Amino acid sequence: MQQMLNALTLGSLYALVAIGFSLIFGVIRLVNFAHGDLMMIGAFSTLGLLQVAGPLWALIPVLVLGIGFLTGSLIEKVVFRSVRNAPMITGFVVTLSLSVVIQNLGQMFLGAQPRSLRLPEFFSSRVEFAGLSMPAIDIVIPVTTIVLAIAVTRFVYRSRVGAAMRAVSENIVAAQLMGISINRVVMVAFGLGSALACLAGFFWGGKFGQIDPIMGLAPGLKAFIATIIGGVGSIPGAILGGYILGFAEVMFVGFLPPEYASFRDTFVFGTLIVILLIRPQGIFGIDEEERA
Repeated sequence: MQQMLNALTLGSLYALVAIGFSLIFGVIRLVNFAHGDLMMIGAFSTLGLLQVAGPLWALIPVLVLGIGFLTGSLIEKVVFRSVRNAPMITGFVVTLSLSVVIQNLGQMFLGAQPRSLRLPEFFSSRVEFAGLSMPAIDIVIPVTTIVLAIAVTRFVYRSRVGAAMRAVSENIVAAQLMGISINRVVMVAFGLGSALACLAGFFWGGKFGQIDPIMGLAPGLKAFIATIIGGVGSIPGAILGGYILGFAEVMFVGFLPPEYASFRDTFVFGTLIVILLIRPQGIFGIDEEERA
């Protein structure tokens, strides 16, 4: 049961980041490899806000969401808008370059050494449930993820802006002819996805207690893998893929012989290969037909 709880918490963190991958790809067919680095921005924003928040610490997650939204919107406007209609390989190169820039700027201005991040005592307080003793943050992370996943899904499928996102995803030229502001829709997608990644950085730093400028590299890569498992462009698929990856990673460590535990990524990536061999488009992905 303790391993199940650990898997649920880790899967929730991957799911938060994976939702952003799916939102951005679903709208403009761009895989943003710099997306994971927004976790670092969220974590260091938390560190700075904790130093000035005082009794208003409960507002920090909301502020981190706001910082993430503004950062993502700015990145889209300054970096990605000019290459939106370029070949897909150009977008890959730009996102990889942006990832390197963010990591190096973080090391230049924040220092390369890891820093300690301690959230308020509420998150570390122990909760007893069904014979398990767990920190409160291990409950807060899954609950917050599920609530936000439901909210984002309803936003995409029930709101006017969400309908515009789906229209742009289906046919960007036809959506523009129907009067949809492409720039506004893409900016909202980037901002919303980036906000969730920054919040994941808040939780990641709070759970593991240590942050550094390249902390988002490995979680971002695994969240991208979770997106592929679930089906690129599918929000429910991204959520499911995040939990599949989280459970696979924790269970491999928990139940493999100790000498194999350090090779958990080998088994995790092997799981990805098996899933894609069976269903190349991902669990919730669909085959797209090109029409003349």
